[in-house]
Parts: sequence; structure tokens; C-alpha cells
Amino acid sequence: MPEGTETTGLCSLDAGLSPACRHIWLGALHQLALADGDFSEEEQHLLIHELKAELPDDSWDGIQQPGDGALVHRFGVGTELAEQFLRSAVMVALADGHISEVELDLLQRWSRELQVAEAVVAQLSVDACGVPHPQALDGLRQWLDGIQPNDPAVARFLVKLIPAQCPFERDVVLFGRKLVHIPPMCKINPLYDQLVALRFRCLCRLEESDGTDAT
Repeated sequence: MPEGTETTGLCSLDAGLSPACRHIWLGALHQLALADGDFSEEEQHLLIHELKAELPDDSWDGIQQPGDGALVHRFGVGTELAEQFLRSAVMVALADGHISEVELDLLQRWSRELQVAEAVVAQLSVDACGVPHPQALDGLRQWLDGIQPNDPAVARFLVKLIPAQCPFERDVVLFGRKLVHIPPMCKINPLYDQLVALRFRCLCRLEESDGTDAT
């Protein structure tokens, strides 16, 4: 880690996130989820309501779009914490079956700022679901398998965003509401197994935490 980088704001992966780290983490994932404009105004309000329930003591103005400096301050540079955050961000971007240009730009920027997984994130593209040779994504696949949803609030957020039966359902549903129509090509999404495995791990984490049924 570069000299002078503050580490007092960092939190233990095993102990769960501090309120400040959770605030930044969920705020950034929320920013990414809305980046491609797939949410209607009503759905955006619904997502805001859910995040406010997770972060009841926070000002909404400070949650929406944490800056790059805030990410570095809380997650550090080149840390396992930063890498876990980036893994969760990539999963959010993949949840609807494709990655948009604006989502890809955000992921690449965060990877550069946090100095983690730059080579792996470089494998992403806006047509990741249509890669002709899925084995070309083996490095990305293995990297995503390393995600550990230790924090219950982050786990709940991911469960809500990752469709329970994607890519077999044609509609992505969030909090009981239709979000987008999944294009047929995502029936062969080469990263589908990673999404399903993450959703399962998140559900297990929530059950261990407080018996929450987040399905």
C-alpha cells in the first residue's frame, strides 16, 4: 500500500463491515445498478426505500454516489477488502445478463483507483454474454468465485438484484416488480454459474446471520 494511505477506516472481512464501509459499499453498488438506466422512476424509488432501510442513520444525499476518494479511503489500495468490493460490483453489473458501456467504464475506473484485478476486469466487455469461446473467461470466472458475501446488508442487496432463475426467466424481477426483458442470448450466459453460486452463498449467509428469508 502506498505510503500515507490511511488504514484506520478499513474493516475486517471476517467481522463484517463497519457502518461507514457499508454506507460506501452499498452506495457504490446502487450507483452501478442504476448506471445503465434500466430502472424506471418507480423502481428507483423502491430501491432507495430498501437502501434506506439498510442504512437508517445515513443521509440519502451521502449514499447515492460515493466518490473514488471515498472508496480508496474505506477499502484501501490493493487490499482484499477492495477486491471483494470490486467482485460484488462486477456481479451487480452482470445480474441483468449484460454489461453496458457506462457500467464497464465505472468498473474499470474503480479497478484502477483501488489497484485490484485490473487484468481481470480488462476481460470484461459489453458483449460478455456472447463470447464465442466461453473458456476465454476462465480467469474472470475463477476470480468471481472468490467473492465472500460476509456482510448481511451487502448479501441482501445482491440477492435482490440477482434473478432467482436467470437466464431461464425472460423477465428480471426486483422486489416483486419487472425490471427488464432478458435477451434470449443470455440463456447461454457463460457467467451464469457464478451468479447462481453467489446468490446461494448470500442466502446461506443471511440464514446464518438472522434466519432472514431473502428470496
